Amino acid sequence: MTVLASAPPALMIGPIALDVPVVLAPMAGITNTAFRRLCREFGAGLYVSEMITSRALVERTPASMRLIQHHESETIRSIQLYGVDPKTVAEAVTLLVAEDRADHIDLNFGCPVPKVTRKGGGAALPWKLGLFREIVEGAVTAAGDIPLTVKMRKGIDSTHLTFLEAGKVAEGAGVASIALHARTAAEFYSGHADWAAIATLKETITSVPVLGNGDIWSAADAIRMMEETGCDGVVVGRGCLGRPWLFGDLVSAFRARATGADTGTGSAGFDVAQPSLGTVAAALRRHTELLTEFLDSEEWACRDIRKHITWYFKGYPVGHEIRAALGLVESLQQMDDLLGQLDGTLPYPGVDAEGPRGRAGTPKRPSLPDRWLDTREIGDAHRADLAGAELSHSGG
Repeated sequence: MTVLASAPPALMIGPIALDVPVVLAPMAGITNTAFRRLCREFGAGLYVSEMITSRALVERTPASMRLIQHHESETIRSIQLYGVDPKTVAEAVTLLVAEDRADHIDLNFGCPVPKVTRKGGGAALPWKLGLFREIVEGAVTAAGDIPLTVKMRKGIDSTHLTFLEAGKVAEGAGVASIALHARTAAEFYSGHADWAAIATLKETITSVPVLGNGDIWSAADAIRMMEETGCDGVVVGRGCLGRPWLFGDLVSAFRARATGADTGTGSAGFDVAQPSLGTVAAALRRHTELLTEFLDSEEWACRDIRKHITWYFKGYPVGHEIRAALGLVESLQQMDDLLGQLDGTLPYPGVDAEGPRGRAGTPKRPSLPDRWLDTREIGDAHRADLAGAELSHSGG
């Protein structure tokens, strides 16, 4: 599928043309069709599904089949797969292609969650470079004309880096782009992303776009990452939690950059959303409406939106009682009653509403299969470990 941009494309991922070089990072339990639609209402880019486990998709579990659904307004249907077995991943890709369910497929090799890495999956898998090659080559072949991309981390820890070798393998396999979250599995989401690693990968990979991920909390951060690293686009994850209007900021920033406007100060060259409390409340309400449609249940939508409450109201003077009540809301009418108690005219609180959001965690020794680091080859014992690795956890 070719999506034509209104101006010369800022980023090409295979035949997909994007007028802003922005990708929404897959986040488990977050980037369902409701959240993707909400973000799209504010801006533009490539909006990727939450991570789908390949085995569950091949087995056509009800949950996985629901998660791969796209609304008719989603003109580029993007799905991220997670898997550890070359045959199963290829079968999952084949299903998506044969049933015309995706225009873009991404493979996740960045998950740092211990339950995944201790089985050899996620960010641990590229250490077994031969297995990584099998998975990517098989998936690219199965995808055919559908662009297939990969997202990965720097490696397991600072002494077991894999991103350059894995990047070369992926490029050679024919992927359409490579995204790097510039942290190791050991770092989880802590500290600061190593943007220099993105620059190094960009220098190494010359035939396909390289996208950068990590510590993009504002449109100014996105511009700075591209200028400092030379990467071709950005992948935005935790920075948009409770801030779907960030995608509008990104459109404004990249358009200003394309016309030569000064974007160095973050606001001098492009418009930045500074929503009042009323605007934030309306976005929260809209998000819940979209979740109701997606889940076909007002009650379950109200349950699902609860984890977003803190992110939406970060920095705003919303009292503990209302926050707590919204965390227990069971209907849209209850939500309306509570939101109606807020002073919607209260202005944007500035820096208190900005910066990092979501759990960063702390650096920790990665959980790995026994003797995983002894060799780059994958043996029978470790293949047995991988059999239990396909769990539904957030990508990295």
